[in-house]
Amino acid sequence: MTAPAHTYTQQPPARATSALVWLRRDLRCDDHAALYHALRRYPRVYCAFVFDTDILDALPNHGNQRQDRRVEFIHASVLELHDGLQRMAAQSGAPGAGLIVRHGPALPCIVQLAQELGVQEVLVNRDYEPQAIARDQHVAQALHALGIAFSDYKDQVLLDRDEVLTQQGRPYSVFTPYKRAWLQSLDDFQLTPYPVDRYAQHLAPLPGGERLPTLSELGFGPTNLHELPLRTGMSGAQRLLQNFVPRMAAYQEARDYPGRKGVSYLSVHLRFGTVSIRQLARLAAKQAVQGCEGAQAWLSELAWR
Repeated sequence: MTAPAHTYTQQPPARATSALVWLRRDLRCDDHAALYHALRRYPRVYCAFVFDTDILDALPNHGNQRQDRRVEFIHASVLELHDGLQRMAAQSGAPGAGLIVRHGPALPCIVQLAQELGVQEVLVNRDYEPQAIARDQHVAQALHALGIAFSDYKDQVLLDRDEVLTQQGRPYSVFTPYKRAWLQSLDDFQLTPYPVDRYAQHLAPLPGGERLPTLSELGFGPTNLHELPLRTGMSGAQRLLQNFVPRMAAYQEARDYPGRKGVSYLSVHLRFGTVSIRQLARLAAKQAVQGCEGAQAWLSELAWR
């Protein structure tokens, strides 16, 4: 599978040997575009996540130890992602892999890490928020100045904005015709998962001295997240999905009644990428073609996001 990257992408040297996958809102190790492309092309691939202080420092602070469910959710999901990478690598005969975690401003953290590891390319999954786009452009420029390539891939959505256009070649401004065009553009290629595990033997061992920071070391304390019916990480997303599949047929009607368990409760998992949008759309599309109105409605919601 291939996916277009933004115009600031720079090709790595012909004899490139190692790459760094920078994970952000894609906290999983299966069906992952950037990770797949890195593992397929490089014999040694590192994975990293940054607890970005440019974001964390802007969160409300009411004492020495702040509390934020989002940060706790991300932290727990990062721990599970580290374990998932370790397990996947070990099963492929490449023990010692895992997730490199940094705490600080994203730009210097990633640039310095890329230099320390001696990689020829940094790969990411595309982010669409203005602040994130600006961040990635600055990171790309800093890396390019050092001769390190930077590539991004479509992963957070099924179809990019420029892949669904009016007959005049412009973006849609009304959802209904956009949804119709989106559904018509959706095909098996867009829904096919990236077979990351096929190349998992290329995951590189962690550098010496690496350890995962605790929530407290990030400056945050525990919340009541564990009391909520919201599981974290990849495993939490899969449990919620398994629970929702038998209820999908009733989704169109049940979603409008707060007292009923009608929705999937997967919004936060989609937000942080602990589940693949392709997996969800495949399940919905399979039932939708069989005339399931609930699946058709849920697929429309996936288009809306």
